[in-house]
Amino acid sequence: ENAKLVLKDNPKLRNWRDSMESNNQQQHQQLVASKTDPLSISQLNISSSSSSPLPQVNMAEELLKSHRHSLSPNEGLPSKEAWEESLGVVDDDDSTDPNYDTIEGNNGHSDPTSFDADLCEYKKKATIIVEEYFSTNDVVSVANELKELGMAEYRYYFVKKLVSMAMDRHDKEKEMAAFLLSTLYADVIDPPEVYRGFNKLVTSADDLSVDIPDAVDVLAVFVARAIVDDILPPAFLKKQMNLLPDDSKGVEVLRKAEKSYLAAPLHAEVVEKRWGGADNWTAEDVKGRINELLKEYVMSGDKKEAFRCIKGLKVPFFHHEIVKRALIMAMERRKAQEKLLELLKEATEVGLINSTQVTKGFSRIIDLIEDLSLDIPEARSVLQCFISKAASEGWLCASSLKTLSADSGEKLLENSKASVFKDKVKSIVREYFLSGDALEVVHCLETELGACSSQLRAIFVKYLITLAMDRKKREKEMACVLLSSLDFPAKDVRKAFSMLIESADDTALDNPVVVEDLAMFLARAVVDEVLAPRDLDELLSQPGSSVGEKVIQTAKTLLKARLSGERILRCWGGGGVETNSPGCTASEVKEKIQVLLEEYVSGGELGEACRCVKELGMPFFHHEVVKKSVVRIIEEQEKKERVWKLLKVCFESGLVTIYQMTKGFKRVGESVEDLCLDVPDAWEKFKSCVERAKVEGFLDESFAFEEEAQGVKDKGSSSSAAT
Repeated sequence: ENAKLVLKDNPKLRNWRDSMESNNQQQHQQLVASKTDPLSISQLNISSSSSSPLPQVNMAEELLKSHRHSLSPNEGLPSKEAWEESLGVVDDDDSTDPNYDTIEGNNGHSDPTSFDADLCEYKKKATIIVEEYFSTNDVVSVANELKELGMAEYRYYFVKKLVSMAMDRHDKEKEMAAFLLSTLYADVIDPPEVYRGFNKLVTSADDLSVDIPDAVDVLAVFVARAIVDDILPPAFLKKQMNLLPDDSKGVEVLRKAEKSYLAAPLHAEVVEKRWGGADNWTAEDVKGRINELLKEYVMSGDKKEAFRCIKGLKVPFFHHEIVKRALIMAMERRKAQEKLLELLKEATEVGLINSTQVTKGFSRIIDLIEDLSLDIPEARSVLQCFISKAASEGWLCASSLKTLSADSGEKLLENSKASVFKDKVKSIVREYFLSGDALEVVHCLETELGACSSQLRAIFVKYLITLAMDRKKREKEMACVLLSSLDFPAKDVRKAFSMLIESADDTALDNPVVVEDLAMFLARAVVDEVLAPRDLDELLSQPGSSVGEKVIQTAKTLLKARLSGERILRCWGGGGVETNSPGCTASEVKEKIQVLLEEYVSGGELGEACRCVKELGMPFFHHEVVKKSVVRIIEEQEKKERVWKLLKVCFESGLVTIYQMTKGFKRVGESVEDLCLDVPDAWEKFKSCVERAKVEGFLDESFAFEEEAQGVKDKGSSSSAAT
């Protein structure tokens, strides 16, 4: 009866039946005899021709397999095994199943050895095809290679390999994989093979989770995307849930796809844009497209087509790159100068490229002029002509540009030094992220900066934050810790943030959350007192992009929020870079330090005190331990030797570095004036502590507090005593 329903609902099967009746009565009788078991059609007699099954039989088998996806388990399927087979739920190693049919299970290969060899070869080639696709993004090439490869019965493996490799890559590759499956569906990869491929993925979710921590979420998005793109039926979710163990990761994937993605309002739009959609390009992708459109324009001279391509990029904040590359191409190709300048002029006049982007493009060329001069000797004079021409025609405001200085020797030397320093900065920061040794960074900077160049300090801060934004919360927290430890002048840090904000438009291409990240770094700098709140207003007053303004406004909003200081300190796990603690505020850490010192002084063990200091998990805050210890020595003379012993052990064991020790003593020196209110001879005692610390080796011999300030304070104390 099921066979009749299948034939009734499927015109292709009905036509096949009629053809069989007219061409081969014997085969028709075999089909009628198998009506009681629709799945037995797959065995229609392969026995009658074991070497080469009839093409009509193969056609019937494939059509019925495709039709089985629309049947439920209650519609008369003969067994669970047959139902699982109809859904493609068959392990790669089916040969251990007592009901395993050699010919069917091996996809038509009567020889298991031949089957294994073919599948192994297919796996190797499929992996290569996927790797090349992620590099080239050439869909047509993939389609052609799959057709040439043949072996359509193994394409389920291609689906599985494509998705599993994309899961461990960036959003760009994930979107490319989803787009490729949607494109190849039905035309190159048959629907049953897509179905089986996803079945294999869901079944292997437990294994994928071992290597990919967020495998459940990523695979759930792939399943939801496949359903949204109509390459998987919605019934896939329920059917697979019934076949998998309840505690498996596969069931977790299916539930997440159903409840978190497909049940949400506007789920189709949300799922399609989950990885950025088709417009998820990196900066390098956009630069490549700009080069192509400029080359095509130079060859064809078609401005309308060029304008259409520029609009199609959909990156108005990156149009300065078009200006820059067009000017460089004009310098290199003299014959194309008029064409390219005319293109920029008309694009500006019609509003396709705004004046800010034009100015920024010219400014970037001016910054690169020294390097360009190495390849194009007359680059400076040619650029000056371009600027004059553009200004005279009214599409460039020359007054807003930097000057092209004739004396380039000093500037070239400065740029060369900055370029060398940038390479060293990247190495220093990466090593810091691995080791967490802030003291080593301080020593490296002292060596590299030499004359303490303001420009180089700003470059260091810029690269520190830029590299941290591309990494995890741990590195972001470490960057904030290091920045607060360096004691750079506020103007240099402000200049670094100014450069970061200026380049925020470009950074947004590679980092979609650049506004949130940069705003949090800015707010954290204010909380850590690296910048003052008024510095934000100064940054806002400088000309910049809309993204830059949004960064500053977001930072201000974060700082105005209730309990903003605590929230900002905890945003990246501010409990320290060496622990997994949820984070502590500065006041909480100070209180912990106070308690551990009180317990130690009142008779606690030295080893226990050192362990408590280590467990704070905030090595960058150990100067507070030093400060409170020295203050206690000044205030309590009886047990000061115990405190000195603690400082000595902490220093000798490396728990407190000489940098943190020096910073702690400096903090005490800054607060001695307040101590004098309770301890009149605080200055004398502090001076004695400094001398002893130098003898013990805690402090460098060059350490000295402000004598002038000391004199003022001594004078104040004496006059107070006289009164």
